[in-house]
Amino acid sequence: MSAPIVNKVSESGIITLDLELYYPSKDKVTMIDLKDFLFMGLILKEKDFRDSLKNLDLSIYTGSIVGITCTADAIIPQWAYMLLSAVLTPVAKAVIMAEDENMVRHKYHLIQIQQLDISSFQDKRMVIKGCGDEPMSSESYLVITNRLMPIAKSIMYGEPCSTVPVYKRSV
Repeated sequence: MSAPIVNKVSESGIITLDLELYYPSKDKVTMIDLKDFLFMGLILKEKDFRDSLKNLDLSIYTGSIVGITCTADAIIPQWAYMLLSAVLTPVAKAVIMAEDENMVRHKYHLIQIQQLDISSFQDKRMVIKGCGDEPMSSESYLVITNRLMPIAKSIMYGEPCSTVPVYKRSV
C-alpha cells in the first residue's frame, strides 16, 4: 500500500500574490487630449479653458479611468492639469497623466499595487505570481517587492512549485 499523496505546496504556508488581479484590463479608459482646448492649436487661454470645462460632458468620463494627454506641440501651464483634474476627479475612477491608453492602464496598476493592503503578509513566505494573460511591467514587480521587503519573511517569483528566490529576511 502506498503512502497518501501530500500537497507540500499547500502545507508550506506560502502565499501567492497575483498582480494580474489588480490590472485594470476590464476597466474603461477614456482619453482627453488638451489639444482640443487650444486656441488656434497653439495656446491655452484660461478663460476659454474654464468655460470649456464648465460645458464638458462629464458623462463620458463617469466611472472610467481618465488619461490626460496633449498631442499638440504646445506649452501647457501646470494649472491646466490641475483644473482638469478638479473637474474630472469627482466623476472618474482615476485621473492619470499618460500618453496613451496602455500607459494609463500601467500607471493605474502601479497605483493599485501601492494601495494594496499588505498587512496580512507580515512574516509570510510570499510568491509573486509570474506568467499570466495581462502585460505586467517589470516596474510592477519592482514596486511590490519594495513594498513587501519590510514585512515579508521571504519573497519569491514564479509559481509555488517552481520559484526563483528574490529576498529572504536575515534572522
